[in-house]
Amino acid sequence: MDGKARYIFPVLMGGMMAFMMTAIVTAVNFGGVPPDFVGRWMRAFIIAWPCAAVAAFIAAPFARLWTAKIVARIESK
Repeated sequence: MDGKARYIFPVLMGGMMAFMMTAIVTAVNFGGVPPDFVGRWMRAFIIAWPCAAVAAFIAAPFARLWTAKIVARIESK
């Protein structure tokens, strides 16, 4: 991935992951979907998205490296 895409991708991927995960974790923590679920979920998401984006920037090089090693090992068999 080159240019601006290498910076935009982890931010978007982190956002999508944070969006889904905060919905699940919020529902689990409340034992379902209470009336104020969306507000609580969005508060969790607003905190989680920047954290997820930073984590994606940090993890991406390792994930690429490990993916290449796994694929090379699979293809050599």
